[in-house]
Amino acid sequence: MDGLVIRLATLEDAAAVAGLAVQLGYVVSQNEAAARLAELSRRADHAVYVAVLENEVVGWIHLYVDYSLMDDPLAMVGGLVVDAGHRGRGIGRQLMAQAETWGRVQGCAAVYLKTNVIRQAAHAFYESLGYCKVKTQYAYRKAL
Repeated sequence: MDGLVIRLATLEDAAAVAGLAVQLGYVVSQNEAAARLAELSRRADHAVYVAVLENEVVGWIHLYVDYSLMDDPLAMVGGLVVDAGHRGRGIGRQLMAQAETWGRVQGCAAVYLKTNVIRQAAHAFYESLGYCKVKTQYAYRKAL
């Protein structure tokens, strides 16, 4: 897409990152987004990229390296969102290409992601990029 820039997120992007997260149903305040961006920016095994079009953040992707005894390091997609008004224009595709590039640089064996079972359009998108469903699982959480 002409004019689209993919770059590392900065603290100035916190409001846009938080606003886009709401589109996926996640409530994140601008202050929370800023604090998390600050923490992640200090970690070499994490990266947050934003997609900028005409000086507006229209998407973002959070990546991190997942180390495991059972597998080689994986580039994990912690989150991906493209503004609803800009979907279908190749922005998500470019963010995922950035994920693959970043993962290679980090020495990862693959890019791995999870997506909610109700997000049918997301499933079709990932499959169009060559990603294969490898398992279905339940997610559990316990507050600490």
